[in-house]
Amino acid sequence: MKGEIVFENVYPSCDLVTLEHLKELSSKRKAIEDSINESSFITEAIAKEMSGGLESRFEQDIQKIEQYLPLLENLISCADVLSTFSETYMAQLTVALKIRWSSTLITSSFFNFKGSKFFQVDNLQFELGMTLFLCGGILRERALEVLSTDLVQSTTIFRQAAGIYHHLAQEVLPPLEPELPPQKPPEALAEVSTIMSLICLAEAQAITTRKAEEKGTSSSLLAKLHHGVTLFLEEAIGIFHEVVTQYKDISPQLLDFMYFCKCLHELKGQQHLAENLKVSGQIGVAIGVLCSVLTNAKRKIPGEEPWKSLYQKQIQDASEVLRKFVHENDFVWHEKIPSGDELPLPEGNKIVNFIPYIPKKWERRLLFKVRIRT
Repeated sequence: MKGEIVFENVYPSCDLVTLEHLKELSSKRKAIEDSINESSFITEAIAKEMSGGLESRFEQDIQKIEQYLPLLENLISCADVLSTFSETYMAQLTVALKIRWSSTLITSSFFNFKGSKFFQVDNLQFELGMTLFLCGGILRERALEVLSTDLVQSTTIFRQAAGIYHHLAQEVLPPLEPELPPQKPPEALAEVSTIMSLICLAEAQAITTRKAEEKGTSSSLLAKLHHGVTLFLEEAIGIFHEVVTQYKDISPQLLDFMYFCKCLHELKGQQHLAENLKVSGQIGVAIGVLCSVLTNAKRKIPGEEPWKSLYQKQIQDASEVLRKFVHENDFVWHEKIPSGDELPLPEGNKIVNFIPYIPKKWERRLLFKVRIRT
């Protein structure tokens, strides 16, 4: 977000109710902008008190956005009605708002909300879309924040974020795209929201898989759960390649993030599959599976932490399992080790879904002074 917007200075109100609604809109948006840009002088103690006791900065920001969105939805609804009488005039008012947002997906700091490049699109629907995209991103950060303490809550929040991105991709952004200028942020593309929804679902399933591992679930099921994560990410990667052919400014770090997540879960899934094959008496096939996945995993190792350490550790774990299997096969079973088309194809189960986002709107009638040209 960039640049203070004062709705009441742009939209001429006819009554006190409309004026107060516009002032509240301006105040709520300013609170979000100050928090995201870290330009607020409010102390942590006061921020906690103002939010009703919420300690997490992410929770406080989500609350601010949830208070802003119903007001914005109501303004959009009322402005749409008035535009049928004087579309040109209402469009001129929106232009005067100077709606500017920065993009986090074209900078080198992936998912950093302090993007450096700003885009101005004079459209209230653009303001709605970018605010929802921001909300989804903050929800994702909150899910990561509670990951170490509450796996169930983290999974739920990831699914909520996925629902917001799905709503963006299906309902908000498609009618907006024809109105967008050539210079637009990636966040305004429906395909990018679909990618983000799939990423959040993959992350939710990854946590579900982790819970299953802690419960001692069978290797067969764990393999399918891990491969379910890769299915979400493969779909997202496919969409990314379609988007990047038309929108070349999108950060390659998004692709790297998805690619290494996919490879990590592919490696984990194949390791579980190999362990299941070994238990069922197919140690030769198990060795073939591990050899194949390790060869692919070693072709591209991430250069940045923490991905590099996580990736190398998983390679070491799988390599140790392979070493033990090979040793046992050499001394006991002497089974042939298949390769290529002789190896079983991985099966994946996608067991998580998004939590649908239901917009909230204040049903408040707003009265504006409108110039109707005949």
